[in-house]
Amino acid sequence: NQTSASEFVLLGLTSDPHLQSLLFFVFSVIYFITLFGNMVIMIVISTDPHLHYPMYFFLFHLALIDICYATTIVPYMLVNFLVKQKSIDFSACILQMSLILLSAGSEIFMLSAMAYDRYVAICKPLHYQVVMNKLVCSQLVGGAWAMGVLHSIINTLPMLNVQFCKYTEIKHFSCELPPLLTAACGRIFLNKQLLLSSAVIFGSSSFLLTLISYIYIISTVLKIQSAKGRHKAFSTCSSHLIVVILLYTTALFQYTKPRSVSSFILDQLFSIQYSILTPMLNPIIYSLKNNDMKTAL
Repeated sequence: NQTSASEFVLLGLTSDPHLQSLLFFVFSVIYFITLFGNMVIMIVISTDPHLHYPMYFFLFHLALIDICYATTIVPYMLVNFLVKQKSIDFSACILQMSLILLSAGSEIFMLSAMAYDRYVAICKPLHYQVVMNKLVCSQLVGGAWAMGVLHSIINTLPMLNVQFCKYTEIKHFSCELPPLLTAACGRIFLNKQLLLSSAVIFGSSSFLLTLISYIYIISTVLKIQSAKGRHKAFSTCSSHLIVVILLYTTALFQYTKPRSVSSFILDQLFSIQYSILTPMLNPIIYSLKNNDMKTAL
C-alpha cells in the first residue's frame, strides 16, 4: 500500500450515471460560453482601434488567462463524466495542478494591475497617458504572468517528493492542490505550510494592492460634485469590482480555511465558482457593464 502511486482516481462531483449525463451537458455549455465569450473579447479588443487602451490591454490578457484556467480543468472533467474508470496519471495530475496554480496566481495579479490602471485613470487623469505607457503596461502584464509562474513553482516542486499510496482517491473533480494534499500518505507538513504561506502572501499582497487602489478611487470619486460625474467614474470600476469580489471571496477561503471547516460539497462548490464559473462570467460582466465594449461588439 505504500508503493508510490502511478495514477490517481478522481471521484468527481457524483457517481450517479444519470446525473453525470446532465452535468456533462451543463459543463459543456459553460465551457463553450467561456471559450466563446473570452475569444470574442480578445478578437474585439485586438481588431477595434477604439479599444487600444491600457484597460483593454489588461482585459485581453485576463480573457487569455480565463481560457487557460478553464481549459486546464473542464475538458478532463467532461471526459470523466463519460468514462467508468476516472483515473489520471501522476504526471498529468501534477501538470494540471501546476497549471491551475499558474492561472490562479496570474489572474489575481492581473486584477491588481487593472485596479492600478483604474486608480491612475480616475485619480490622475491628466497624467494617465504618461504613467500608463506601453512599457509600463507590458511590465505589469509580464509581472502578473511571472507571479503566476512563481506561485506554481513554489507549490509544485515540493509535491514531487510527496508519497501517495498505490491506490489513491482524490475527492475532487480536478488535481487541485488542497484535495491532493488531503489524499497523500506521506508527510505533508512542509507542503501545507508552503500552500498556506503562498496563498496568504500572494493573495493578500495582490488584494492589498487592489484595496489601496480602490480606497484612493472612492475618496476621489466622492469629491466629485456632480452625481453624473460620480456615476460615470464608478461605472468604469464596477465590472472590475464585481470580478474581484467573485474571485477573492471563494478562492482565499478555499486555500486558507482550517481543515475543521472543510466539507466535500463546500470544497466542490467553491472550486466550481472560482475556477469554472468566474472565467465564464468575466467576459459577460465586462461586456454588459462597459459601453465601449458593447459598442465595439
